[in-house]
Amino acid sequence: MKVRKAVIPAAGLGTRFLPATKALAKEMFPIIDKPTIQYIVEEAKKSGIEDILVVTGKGKRPIEDHFDSVPELEQNLEAKGKDELLRLVEETTDINLYFIRQSHPRGLGDAVLMAKDFVGDEPFAVMLGDDIMDDKVPLTKQLINRYEQTHASTLAVMKVPHDEVNKYGVIDPAAQTHPGLYDVKQFVEKPDVDKAPSDLAIIGRYLLTPEIFDMLETQKPGAGNEIQLTDAIDRLNKIQRVFAHEFKGQRYDVGYKFGYLKTSIEFGLAHPEVKADLTAYIKELAAKLK
Repeated sequence: MKVRKAVIPAAGLGTRFLPATKALAKEMFPIIDKPTIQYIVEEAKKSGIEDILVVTGKGKRPIEDHFDSVPELEQNLEAKGKDELLRLVEETTDINLYFIRQSHPRGLGDAVLMAKDFVGDEPFAVMLGDDIMDDKVPLTKQLINRYEQTHASTLAVMKVPHDEVNKYGVIDPAAQTHPGLYDVKQFVEKPDVDKAPSDLAIIGRYLLTPEIFDMLETQKPGAGNEIQLTDAIDRLNKIQRVFAHEFKGQRYDVGYKFGYLKTSIEFGLAHPEVKADLTAYIKELAAKLK
């Protein structure tokens, strides 16, 4: 069955960016001139996804507004001949987006469970907004390609420094069935550093079969007293195979302050409007710090 749908959980409180997130959705933080969630939506489009459900929460209305049409702005840009800006604005509405609100933050697993009626009996992608991925083939498309090989759920993983494994869900890998594709013995949510089964961490892209909803509906709270998607996937793995696909591209983690700053700088150094000025400024600043 073709993978047509994706779910983007965006209901988190964004506590690592307080006080800014008291009134502003962290998914709307801009990387230069584009909100982070738009990068996720663009990856979905490039991967062939047709319909996207965004799971939002309180204070997340600007996400809906961003992807809505603004006739007055579009007419103004058209009248002034600002065709390039008009194209950028119109691109944000060129996809089928749906929204549902998670009233209480009960964890990632609960947010995904809210997509049950939207997904139906189809395989689907889950795309987390804290991770911006860059590769020749979009990571979500890589997972779709794996699904077409295996017809099984597949998670994206990436090697991380061992002292950081307690921040992630981590896999206990078995043999590689294909290069970069692991059969998995167990999925462990945020293990202690000295007990982690590997350095292969789950990085925010999932391709799941609809049977995951049966697991989520009966999943008990785990780490943080929340419904953990990783725990439900581990249970799913006991009744049908779940694979892990190792991502070799570039991952930008915008879910914490320093990661967000690094991403902004790196994207700025590639942005045609600001890269020259930013490069000169960094050189000037580096000279002052010597």
